[in-house]
Amino acid sequence: MDNFALLGQPRQPWLDPDALKAAFLEQSARLHPDRVHAASAEEQAAATTRFAELNGAYNCLRNPKERLLHLLELESGAPPANVQTIPGDTMDLFMETGQICRQTDQFLAAKAKVSSPLMQAQMFEQALDWTSRLQELQSRIQLRRDQLLAELPAMNDAWMSAPPVPSPARAGALPLVRLEAVARTLSYIARCEGQIHERLAQLSF
Repeated sequence: MDNFALLGQPRQPWLDPDALKAAFLEQSARLHPDRVHAASAEEQAAATTRFAELNGAYNCLRNPKERLLHLLELESGAPPANVQTIPGDTMDLFMETGQICRQTDQFLAAKAKVSSPLMQAQMFEQALDWTSRLQELQSRIQLRRDQLLAELPAMNDAWMSAPPVPSPARAGALPLVRLEAVARTLSYIARCEGQIHERLAQLSF
């Protein structure tokens, strides 16, 4: 399924979030299952399926990583390979995230064993310190993500000037290698952000 076509969006790396949302809301209102509540069971089931597909398309396209992976699959005819190599420009952040998360887990395990009010007060101060460290790393990771996302609007030019979809020359005219690298890096960044968010939540208790 082409989620770009389903929502009437151009097939390209960057999409205007407001235009995408407007297209989704317009089609959502038009295709909502409640509009066919008096129809047959088959028509209601079909409307429910279309609405689910519409929601799935919107959730895919509004997420940059998912959008790029979907675009790569459409352009190459197959899902991107499950490459486990961490891109070099993200390796340091990924390794640092793993290290600080392990250290935070050790602190949290020690904190859970403390019952003395005095020790709990000391642990509270240490928790603030770990929170500050995680937030600083989180800011650097978000900056790296923003840098990657800033590449996408310029990539649109290649899609706008590429041969049309049926042309065998289309893939060669598109920067698919770089697009896949950006998508893979965004995947690792999302993983880092998730690990940090989990520790920050635990430190807040």
